[in-house]
Amino acid sequence: MKLSVQVKLLPTPVQAAALEETLQACNQAATWASQVAFEKDIKRNFALREHTYTAVKGRWGLGAQAAQHVIKKTCDAYTTLKANLTAGNLGKPSSKRYRRATEKPIAFRPEGAQPYDDRMLSWQYTQRTVSIWTLSGRMKGVAFTAAPEHLARLALYRKGESDLLFRDGMWFLTATCEVPEAELNTNVTQFLGIDLGIVNIATTSDGQLMAGRRLNRGRLRERTLRQKLQRKNTPSAKRRLKKRRRKETRRARDINHKGRFPLSVDTLIIGS
Repeated sequence: MKLSVQVKLLPTPVQAAALEETLQACNQAATWASQVAFEKDIKRNFALREHTYTAVKGRWGLGAQAAQHVIKKTCDAYTTLKANLTAGNLGKPSSKRYRRATEKPIAFRPEGAQPYDDRMLSWQYTQRTVSIWTLSGRMKGVAFTAAPEHLARLALYRKGESDLLFRDGMWFLTATCEVPEAELNTNVTQFLGIDLGIVNIATTSDGQLMAGRRLNRGRLRERTLRQKLQRKNTPSAKRRLKKRRRKETRRARDINHKGRFPLSVDTLIIGS
């Protein structure tokens, strides 16, 4: 099975400047390629490459691998959009949200994630450094840190692309790991059924209820506070809003990890 492992990069100021320049150039190129794809109605990778590859390389100075990843990222974004439209996740065709998503090209944030393959990125697990391609050339010795179990998983199972991203003033690499499936235990004699819900996050077949009242109260407090700060719209309010970004998500993940509420249970199966 495929798992993602995220490590935090610890670049020097010079390395960080090169990474920022590279990430912004890649996303500017992706936004331009998206406009071409939208205007010509070409959303397939190889077809779009014929119209954009040379310009992406020459105009933004990207290498061959980076240019190909930029174009593929653009096509993947339109594939995801099409899937969401088909599933009805953006409402009906007459809705404002649906029209807003389909009446203009997809735009990429300047600091959006950029895929890297093994030709553009190499890992030195023992030294805890990476060598990564940038517009300023190959940047060697970029330090990274991660939990011991993540480092072990990277060294054993990392395979495929990694994504470079910048979030909240920090640099990260999200690597793909192909971890072997655990052997199925055929000697299970007891089962526990779990029904997932909204009011009660989980209800077990033995009658135990796991309610999300505490979590929902926290979400309500966060939403109320965000609304107050947005109405104020002062510099200090904006600073507080930025500081509280993703706090609710981090809190829910922490509660889930500690097992106080079984939020990540996806199936009916818990065996012993």
